[in-house]
Amino acid sequence: MKATRTGALMVGDVVTARRDTPFKEVVRLLEEHRISGLPVIDENHKVIGVISETDLMLRQARESGSTGVLARCRRLIGGRARRASVKSRARTAGGVMSAPAVTVRADATVAEAARLMTEHRVERLPVVDEEGSLVGIVTRRDLLQVFLRTDAEIRREVQQEVFVNTLWLAPHAVEATVRDGVVTLTGQLERRSEIPVAVGMTRRLDGVVDVVDHLSYRLDDKHPQPAGPAVRGVADDWLRKL
Repeated sequence: MKATRTGALMVGDVVTARRDTPFKEVVRLLEEHRISGLPVIDENHKVIGVISETDLMLRQARESGSTGVLARCRRLIGGRARRASVKSRARTAGGVMSAPAVTVRADATVAEAARLMTEHRVERLPVVDEEGSLVGIVTRRDLLQVFLRTDAEIRREVQQEVFVNTLWLAPHAVEATVRDGVVTLTGQLERRSEIPVAVGMTRRLDGVVDVVDHLSYRLDDKHPQPAGPAVRGVADDWLRKL
């Protein structure tokens, strides 16, 4: 079972700017390609910053003399008045961009990319390879593609990948119902330690919004057993990965 990687959803043909790209050229690129932001790269194709519409609004507000707009833009970037003032006077991409750039590896999962976007409150992420070079860009809309999977598709994958292939249970030994991407797990597992494995693996599947745990267990293996031959199951290895 493999979660979708960010590289599979990214757009590979990325519109970029250089540090010395003039401000008006950046605006032209955004308008021409109908995008709301772009990465700024150096001569080695490394991402050194990102420009968003908010960054550009600061510059435009100063040119128009609109103090009200400028004040609103400052609040949008967290009230950092000094940085807002510098950006409002910038003439090139290097002065307007937000740095350092928040990037994501192409081999990161969709969940990891979504977490980065949420934590940093950004709408897009430049995607880089193992050398840190730009290879694409991914937006929130791109990541939402995985949630277009049907409930029936998700249910089949839970039954087959989680319960049959991983926990070695007979088909339908545990019931998985899915509604609007929310998976409800009902039934009895052999060991208590298998429950977090089942829930954790289900939560990682593409398209799963949330997991409702109604699972029970036959044996409580939470507490250490008396000295003797070690009793191990498939859950032991998976618990280390959760």
